[in-house]
Amino acid sequence: MISSSAGAADVRQLVVESLKGRADDIADRWVLLQLERAPMDPANGERDLRYEADTVASALLAGLDTSLPVDQIVNQHRELREAVRELSLRRARAGAPPTATSMSVLALKDVLLEILRETIDDTGRLFSAALLIDRLLDAAGALSFATYVEGREEIIRRQSRQLLEVSTPVVRLWRQVVAVPLIGTLDTARTQVVMENLLQAIQDEDAQVAIIDITGVPTVDTAVAQHLMQTVRAVRLMGADCVISGIRPTIAQTIAQLGIDLVDILTRATLAEALSEAMKITGGSAPVPRAPVVR
Repeated sequence: MISSSAGAADVRQLVVESLKGRADDIADRWVLLQLERAPMDPANGERDLRYEADTVASALLAGLDTSLPVDQIVNQHRELREAVRELSLRRARAGAPPTATSMSVLALKDVLLEILRETIDDTGRLFSAALLIDRLLDAAGALSFATYVEGREEIIRRQSRQLLEVSTPVVRLWRQVVAVPLIGTLDTARTQVVMENLLQAIQDEDAQVAIIDITGVPTVDTAVAQHLMQTVRAVRLMGADCVISGIRPTIAQTIAQLGIDLVDILTRATLAEALSEAMKITGGSAPVPRAPVVR
């Protein structure tokens, strides 16, 4: 026990002395406490919890034993910052709830306070030490939550990108003819994916004609038309011709009413008519005897 005879010993030094050499004990208690509070959480397997506890506990003690101000230890001590961030990102990828992730970090506070109560027998010093731990672990909880949100947002962005790519395949219809069938709304983000995939396919297939089929696009407004024209211009810059198919009567009427100028763009009512036009442009090249390539 560390008695009150420690006199005017700095509170932080008192905390360091109380926790020094107890990283394994801290990790053990933290793991047990987390398992008690969330025994069925699939994102918190005991092996993962043990790894996280060992990493964070050792980094925490190392950070305390520096000259950094308490309020800056979590964010400025590289080892501790990375340990907390790694824990949060791992939880985010595993799909653990954000509150559970922050509470897991804050549970470490209970463990440290328990150890301090066992080693400090002076009420005043114990209270001061507890305040220090509160400040330190509150900062760790805040960093954990912010990192978790950052990680989840990145996962959502990546999944959205993957869904966009899946929903905008580029199909090799014929020798030197590729097509992209569009279904649903065509917004800026999707236009960018369509353009990138289509231009890459034109380069890879040495295509002379790119068909953009909008049969599955429910409505065409000014924004959609602008997106289409941007894609057409990009295709032309690649040295290929572009045909837009799927111009139904209702869409043709809407385009006319909006005053959208598609006079310089080759359009056809159906994909079959667009393919026929592409054959004329390419000189009626014979089909390649293999299955279409979908990108």
